[in-house]
Amino acid sequence: MKKVLITGFDPFGGEAVNPALISVMQLPDRIEGVKIIKKEIPTVFDKSIARLEEYLLAEAPDAVICVGQAGGRPNITVERIAINQDDARIPDNEGNQFIDRTIVPDGPAAYFSTLPIKAIARDLNAAGVPGAVSNTAGTFVCNHIMYGALHFAATKSPGLKAGFVHIPYLPQQVTDKPTMPSMSEGDIIKGLTEIIRTVITVSEDVLETGGAVC
Repeated sequence: MKKVLITGFDPFGGEAVNPALISVMQLPDRIEGVKIIKKEIPTVFDKSIARLEEYLLAEAPDAVICVGQAGGRPNITVERIAINQDDARIPDNEGNQFIDRTIVPDGPAAYFSTLPIKAIARDLNAAGVPGAVSNTAGTFVCNHIMYGALHFAATKSPGLKAGFVHIPYLPQQVTDKPTMPSMSEGDIIKGLTEIIRTVITVSEDVLETGGAVC
């Protein structure tokens, strides 16, 4: 593996910052000898996939990891699946609020991540950063771009590893949300670094529990 592309969204939903973009941009330029390409993605439905595809075509990475904010989650969660559906609870950053819209009309109903999701969760926790597998990426721009990344891999770049990771709020984002969990910037950066290291070094995922009761 020679290059990993990792992306972070700009702020959305009234937030002044997005921990995804802040953390992604502070990652090392190389991990395990592999070049790390760090890029910003707009929190806009169709533009997000278009921008990601520009980066993928220009850089031809071996793996792509998209990162987004999941306010309310207490840990770093690696997503298992992306569904072929937009159903926005809030508008994106250009006011688009698609309801029950198919992302790719002729695409499959869903794609599974091709990242080693169980190994990622294991290695996050071993590194002291709370991590877990998530079984829903939602139906906003996060799921949208995850589906787009996996569709690109399936149709245009066989062998490209692709997936999505959600991270919690930063502490400064929850000063007015006292019941919401958060994670320090340092721990998020440490977690993302560990995720990239696992993607680089693990060729086959581990067989460990990562399911949910409900």
